[in-house]
Amino acid sequence: MLLHVIARGKIGRSPEAELVDRYARRITWGFKVTELPDRGGTIPAPAATPVRTVALDERGEHLKSTAFAALLGRWRDDGVREVRFLIGAADGHDAAQRGEADLLLAFGAATWPHMLARAMLAEQLWRATSILSGHPYHRDG
Repeated sequence: MLLHVIARGKIGRSPEAELVDRYARRITWGFKVTELPDRGGTIPAPAATPVRTVALDERGEHLKSTAFAALLGRWRDDGVREVRFLIGAADGHDAAQRGEADLLLAFGAATWPHMLARAMLAEQLWRATSILSGHPYHRDG
């Protein structure tokens, strides 16, 4: 299953970009990042179907890492070919994008810069795939 991050804004050469790259190299599933300008640009068509869309949104669900991993594992086992993770620009997503998403996901009650959210998402994707593979790194508690 392809994990496809579609993010507004150019991350460039930054500490956040280094974190995204670090976790991207560790993810054993298909992983791709598509950057779009802050405004405009076209979200690419899915590479394969079926597809699920997750929009990072401050009003979204707060999932424990194990629950997030279980959801990805269930989608994978159900034959989902691509999961798209949408990260908006500073103003987030419009109502239509939120309404079309299969899941709205929040990283807690705090507000996070969208570039840091990209690094946090990459870490959670690595953690989820590690949990599903039985890697001992993750511990609840």
